Amino acid sequence: MRNILPILTVVAGIVVLWYALAVMLNAPWAYAQAKRADTTLSFGEMVQHTMAQDKPRLPAPHQVATEIWETTAEKKITSKRSLIYHGWITLRATLLGFAFGTALGIGLAVSIVYFRVMDMSVMPWIIASQTVPILAIAPMIVVVLAALQVNDIVAKGVISMYLSFFPVVVGMVKGLRSPDAMLLDQMKTYSASASQTFWKLRLPTSTPYLFASLKVAVAASLIGAVVAELSLSQNGGLGARLLAGSYYGQTIQIWSALLSAATLAALMVITLGVLEKMTLKRMGMAQ
Repeated sequence: MRNILPILTVVAGIVVLWYALAVMLNAPWAYAQAKRADTTLSFGEMVQHTMAQDKPRLPAPHQVATEIWETTAEKKITSKRSLIYHGWITLRATLLGFAFGTALGIGLAVSIVYFRVMDMSVMPWIIASQTVPILAIAPMIVVVLAALQVNDIVAKGVISMYLSFFPVVVGMVKGLRSPDAMLLDQMKTYSASASQTFWKLRLPTSTPYLFASLKVAVAASLIGAVVAELSLSQNGGLGARLLAGSYYGQTIQIWSALLSAATLAALMVITLGVLEKMTLKRMGMAQ
């Protein structure tokens, strides 16, 4: 309860602020409608009007909640109007990109730690790669992979990988270099090979760093999947819902897709947090 109370307090504050902004941003349209009808709105009527507009500038929280309920509980999950249907498409691409990014990130981190030439030559390029906007390169990746007849889900995974591998590289390099110099010297006195030092010392020591970076990577992977769906919107996904909502000015649909993506990211981070606790406890490293 002590952990949940601060979170609920922040959520309540956000909801109150959200309602206030909805009234402020939607009020001009309410007054314009009243002026056309040659009527005058009281403050209460104006607030009521801002809470029920079909295409508000900022939908009220209850409008978004209603949209999420109608597109999840009241729709078949096979329906293209279902958020679960689109969420599943995004989740598949996210997990694929996360798997690609994790494998690539760990591979690069091991190479950087064990080979100085990789540290000197590749690391600067890895950092520089993150300065290129994903929105700029996503369409190019889609075109190239389409020419190679690569499946759309794999193309989305590749774009997700671009964002998710970086935190894994940084976290794992720091983790693999974290063992104390005395412990490394001790491994040398045992005549341990590089492989034995890796499996018995460096990898276990890097586990907390790995999980911390995986939590960032999975959220970045979701962002990459949503961005990829803006270019590959024909197969659906939360990104496609965002795009369709922007085309038709359906702000309620946009916000429901945004909150669904945020919820999906939170669930994946929580799942990784549980796995982290279980793993560290089993390794005797839990605090």
